[in-house]
Amino acid sequence: METSLRPLTLGEILDRTAELYRNNFVLFAGIFAPYAGVALVLNLLLIGLGMLLKNQHVAGATIWITLGTGAIEMLILFLLFGASVAAICRAVAWVHLGQPATIRGAYGAVLPRLGRYLWLMTITAFVVWTPFVLLYIGAFGVLGFYGKIFSATPGTPPPQPDPQTAIIIGIAMLAFFLLLLPVGAYTIFMSLRYALALPACVVENTKARPSLRRAIDLSKGARWRIFVLALLIGVIKIGLVGITQVFTIAGVIKNHGQLGPGLTALSQVIGFFTNTFLGPIYATGITLLYYDQRVRKEGFDIEWMMMAAGLTVPAPVPLIEAKSAEAEFVPQSLQTPATLPDEPHPEPHPPDEPPTHAEPVDSTEPPPSLDPSPHGPSDPEHSA
Repeated sequence: METSLRPLTLGEILDRTAELYRNNFVLFAGIFAPYAGVALVLNLLLIGLGMLLKNQHVAGATIWITLGTGAIEMLILFLLFGASVAAICRAVAWVHLGQPATIRGAYGAVLPRLGRYLWLMTITAFVVWTPFVLLYIGAFGVLGFYGKIFSATPGTPPPQPDPQTAIIIGIAMLAFFLLLLPVGAYTIFMSLRYALALPACVVENTKARPSLRRAIDLSKGARWRIFVLALLIGVIKIGLVGITQVFTIAGVIKNHGQLGPGLTALSQVIGFFTNTFLGPIYATGITLLYYDQRVRKEGFDIEWMMMAAGLTVPAPVPLIEAKSAEAEFVPQSLQTPATLPDEPHPEPHPPDEPPTHAEPVDSTEPPPSLDPSPHGPSDPEHSA
């Protein structure tokens, strides 16, 4: 597919995202399908394990077994999710620039550097979500310690706290709601700040920390567009999931929060198709926005045309070396004495030896010839 690189509006980026996704649906869905498929299998295994433990009446070990298996599942899914999203960014970059792309080629390009991408995603998640997680841990910790809401017997109301405990819980909840707004604003801002880090890491083959700095520079002036793009894609995902899972929501309401294993398994199967269909959309849009920022800030469209025409694109001069390299591009005739090399200084004579004076030149001898010819001065016979 031929494409013309130029600055795009947000509406054009959305149209371009829909066009690429529609024309390459098998490619993008095929890249994301391994993650969705493994998630489906692991979730079904967890449902079966829960039913087995319930029938064996080992309620005391059920919590620990569920936590252990859940942690293993999250680790496996994290590895697969990182590989899938990086492969989608790689495939979108190829397709957007009119180059051929395959599922195998996309995974083959990102798997050798999977550790780098996972480390980048880990750093980003830690920086973005740590205040939010700590806020919720603190709130639920206070409720669990003072309110004892987690120690109550199922089916019975929790014990009423004494007035002092009620005051502590009230202050904690007030602090939670007061801090929720600034913490949420911080989370959104940092998410927009690092939104272009993964496409930059995949396309430019940079390490994690340089990719974060690169994302900060590229996202300047475009963070509101990233926010609107993520918001629109999020609304589409929530709407489609709500439509496909409406029977699950109705079953939960009807059974007072309880959902049978059969209905839960069916919900997971439908979730596999929705994840496969919706998973690549955000990665596609954010990769296109990454290229748009490079076109706007760095003239990547001109650089790409030069490379397509077989011309050599000059490498950018590092900022540290720019000052020292200026003199190389100044013509010799225009260089100032400050840019010319220093004259060699005569070596001083040792202090114990008197300086030798040059012998006087005999004025009767003719001056040396200035003729550059290898035959020496011209002979009158030859000149005649």
